[in-house]
Amino acid sequence: MTKEEYLNLVTAGFRDQPNFIATLSIGVEVQVRIQEVLASMIPLFDLEVATGDQLDILGAWVGASRNIAIPISGVYFTWNSTAAKGWNYGTWRPSQAPSEITVLPDDAYRNLIRAQIAANRWDGTTDGAYAIWDALFPDLTILIQDNQDMTYDLGIVGTPDSLTLALITGGYIKLKPE
Repeated sequence: MTKEEYLNLVTAGFRDQPNFIATLSIGVEVQVRIQEVLASMIPLFDLEVATGDQLDILGAWVGASRNIAIPISGVYFTWNSTAAKGWNYGTWRPSQAPSEITVLPDDAYRNLIRAQIAANRWDGTTDGAYAIWDALFPDLTILIQDNQDMTYDLGIVGTPDSLTLALITGGYIKLKPE
């Protein structure tokens, strides 16, 4: 609401009091500015557009870390490589970057945060896991075999990019049917 909208809420008995309106106006103006600042922060932490430190804060809120415990190697694009690291599958390597990934780039970290959010809200059923996998990876078909002993087998139909495959096989996407 604007300052004027708040001041229009003053009852008729006090509208004619200039000192009261002036005093109230000062306090209302401060509150309106605070609301504007808070409203401006919402887009900064939208998962779809957040980058860098904003993603790190979102990840901390949901329990997903950008740092990888075991370095992931073999995910960067190469010209003369297998199809798994060619066009549309390999991650572009920044200049002077090491050959292994220990800190996820923003796009992969965003997917990991989405997966963690889904896992936090998940009911633990196989059907729920299918819905989450389909939402996270619409280009892949995931097959889940619940072994009924707290383990499961996961089959992937399609070809994920090499970093996504490394995150799935490394256990960073924590969707395990119970």
